[in-house]
Amino acid sequence: MSTPRIYVDDAVTDEQSELWFAEPSGFIPLPLTSLLAKPGSPEAEAMCGAVAPLLEAAPSAWVRQQFVAQLALGQQMLGALCGFGTVHCSLGLHRDDVGGGGQPLLSLFTITWQDTPAAPRAATAARAVTAPDGHRRVAYLELPCGPATVSETLRPPVTGSPLPRLPLLQVHAHLPHPDCKRLAVLTVSSTAAARRAEYRAVLEGIADTVRFTDPLGAVS
Repeated sequence: MSTPRIYVDDAVTDEQSELWFAEPSGFIPLPLTSLLAKPGSPEAEAMCGAVAPLLEAAPSAWVRQQFVAQLALGQQMLGALCGFGTVHCSLGLHRDDVGGGGQPLLSLFTITWQDTPAAPRAATAARAVTAPDGHRRVAYLELPCGPATVSETLRPPVTGSPLPRLPLLQVHAHLPHPDCKRLAVLTVSSTAAARRAEYRAVLEGIADTVRFTDPLGAVS
């Protein structure tokens, strides 16, 4: 058995960091700062530089227009997520080796901060899954970072949405912060609802790595 490689992101040394975690292979973090940068900013210029080769390689003007339209749509969606407190977003691409003939599976992993009334952390974790959102398969966990609840929701397709008209599976992990005034919500979303058990295992594995204090001592 080969030893897995662990890559440490530069963000681990960011003094503004409030949560540390590890993602398994198959997830690609999206650069929210660059994707949502204001026009003319250094981040926006860097994004344009990264996209330019893709546009130049497009076989036609129509393909370039489609690419730009899809990028703009993605920016709108990410902007909406950030408006709700999302601070991290990754695309997941995995091979369905359970029974899907090796077909690719797409997912979205997000971390979102939510303010909560001051309360003991266990109470906040329990209260998070009592909202009228159809939480099911609820489980209470004691993780290294503290108490947490894991749950699942299955949302019907939204009329008029550009996304595939398939039910959206969302697996959530609610991790109250030690300040007892907010919680981090980790969510894996996918239209591959038949793989709920596998995605739940992935999310629980990520949640198990979460720390609210710097685990590497990289931040002074």
